[in-house]
Amino acid sequence: MTTHPPVPAGTETTFRKTMTVAEQAFFTGISGNLATLHVDARAASASGFDAPLCFELAVASLATTCLNRLAGPGWRIGALNLVFPSPATVGTTIAASAAVVDATDRAIECQVTCTADERGVVVTGRATLVPVND
Repeated sequence: MTTHPPVPAGTETTFRKTMTVAEQAFFTGISGNLATLHVDARAASASGFDAPLCFELAVASLATTCLNRLAGPGWRIGALNLVFPSPATVGTTIAASAAVVDATDRAIECQVTCTADERGVVVTGRATLVPVND
């Protein structure tokens, strides 16, 4: 059994990125998701949005950058529990953050949050990081 040094509780990091039309197209191609509000600007407008909605998992994936920066290459996501209280639209800048809540050599528990410029919190939840080789 390999041991991994824990990251101290309270350690935090943030990553900011603007969700662009190009990234939306890439995620559509990767996922195959053609949900109307995500790919059709007219449908989004008819639903009261100024642009198509960002794919929720694309927004949440920004938090994985934070998780990697916190724990490093010896760790991977073992569990992820997310809530999406509000949508973000394409063109929005997202501030993703992760904070270590508890850590041992077997698991790192983190709080993750993604906040959009104009909408507030768009993703919140918990992630458990586990050693890659265990």
